[in-house]
Amino acid sequence: MSVSDRFQRLRSSRGADDPPPSIEAESRAEHAARATVRGLQAGFVATLIMTAFRLPIMRSLPPSANFWAQYVSGGDPEEHPIAGLVLHVLYGVQAGALFGGLFALLDAERSIEAEQRGLVWGSVYGMALSVFGSQVMLKELLDIRLEGDELALFHAGHLVYGLALGAWVGSRTEGVRDPGKEYEYGDGN
Repeated sequence: MSVSDRFQRLRSSRGADDPPPSIEAESRAEHAARATVRGLQAGFVATLIMTAFRLPIMRSLPPSANFWAQYVSGGDPEEHPIAGLVLHVLYGVQAGALFGGLFALLDAERSIEAEQRGLVWGSVYGMALSVFGSQVMLKELLDIRLEGDELALFHAGHLVYGLALGAWVGSRTEGVRDPGKEYEYGDGN
């Protein structure tokens, strides 16, 4: 039986407009709110991990220090390390909240392997943020052009962010479980 056949069978067995079994006990708004909080937490942790990865390699502040210097306070970006780091964390937390909400809404009907899906979607999301950051934020907004090796490390940092984000959100996303079955660590979800 194909995946689409199973999906249609599931939809017809419980009604196309019914919420997935994993969130029947709570409203969609409550489910999305909890997922967004998970994303906030994940965004914070993933930003710390990305920053710890990037700082020793690139030996420079995140480009958010450039944003702060250019649009808020003036002066040299190196004069604003704390503001640049705080702004970078805020970007990461907000992006994490968005990812958490999207992951819950788009992935709510899946029941197994949330961790693996989190890693895949987190990687895609991290790279999408990286492309947006390099093309829009750096080139257009800040007029910064990274050299090839710097750009590769910029993308690598965002891939690390996406992996950490997806791992956190995926590992904390409840799947659809059979309420009458006892689960042990490692069997399914």
